Amino acid sequence: MDDGRRGSGGRALALIVVAVLGLAGFLGYRSELPGWPLFGGPGTVVSPMTLEPAPPLDRVAVAAAVAPTMVHISTTAQTFGQGAAGSGIVLTAEGQVLTSHHVVKGADTVTVTSVGTGDAYSATVLGYDSAADIALLELAGAAGLTVARLGSSADLRMDDEVLAIGNAGGTGGPPTAIAGKITDLDSTIVALNSADLSRKALSGMLEIAAAVTSGQSGGALADWRGAIVGVITAASGDQNREVDRQPNGYAVPIDAAMRVVRQIRSGTPTETVHIGPTATLGVLISDAKPSGARIDVAIYGSPAYSAGLTDGEVITSVDGRAVSTARALRAAINVRKPNDTVRLGVIGVGGAERTVTVVLGKGAPN
Repeated sequence: MDDGRRGSGGRALALIVVAVLGLAGFLGYRSELPGWPLFGGPGTVVSPMTLEPAPPLDRVAVAAAVAPTMVHISTTAQTFGQGAAGSGIVLTAEGQVLTSHHVVKGADTVTVTSVGTGDAYSATVLGYDSAADIALLELAGAAGLTVARLGSSADLRMDDEVLAIGNAGGTGGPPTAIAGKITDLDSTIVALNSADLSRKALSGMLEIAAAVTSGQSGGALADWRGAIVGVITAASGDQNREVDRQPNGYAVPIDAAMRVVRQIRSGTPTETVHIGPTATLGVLISDAKPSGARIDVAIYGSPAYSAGLTDGEVITSVDGRAVSTARALRAAINVRKPNDTVRLGVIGVGGAERTVTVVLGKGAPN
């Protein structure tokens, strides 16, 4: 919805970095931050883990088994010349790839390279849930890819040893594998996206005592059997920086991630799960007082600008349905498609009310 993407023209590694993590538990934010809904059904899983203690993790063997099922992701954003790098997990031989939403957020083009074959593909974003930080890609012309073996995050226990595998540093070389133990099965974090400086609360996360780094976002969290139990999302620190305590990594549980995938595959969008190309008004918005979505900036040349919307006006409805907040407007546009026509109830700067018809444009995943 918001089309503004900050950037200095350089290449940014799209890893969400946990902000003020040390204060989160101390200040009690873990129980106060809202949850983020997930949708759909379970993914394909291997047999449940036994109640016996998990065998020791063979890092070399697990990394060797998982690496061929992974991809490196590179994106570009033409508006600001900014790019991102990340990782992904192959779900189907025909090229469906699971990754983090923030890896492809704002991307105009997405290029994916198979770790197993070295082949490069252009990718389409089939859908995403920004609240859950999950996206599903489809690779053009892919066939015969090695498919990841999915486990169940419900079987994980505290102190289980897992392996975080991904494109560390965004270099595109062999995936880096970092071992660590599960230190929390239901963590809530406040995250900062280093690419656009946006902040987000993420809940239900797996916490791992491992120095996860930039470029591993969207990568695999694997158990001792080489089964995928999570999607790497965030880190509390940088392994190249000296800190007083062990940095942690965070991952979306694979069960939660696959619920989003199933919703995307169903073809039915929701207020949080977007499917297909992203529609946009071309505005930057904030909450209006007492109600509505205030247009902070109507971007020049955008659908909103072309329809006559201007800075400072307030959008109060979409197709006759009231819009009370900026988030509500984003949710309303989220279920639309490019070229859809919407009727917006608008209050002008001087207080006059009118209805504006806008043909939505095509935007980047937001």
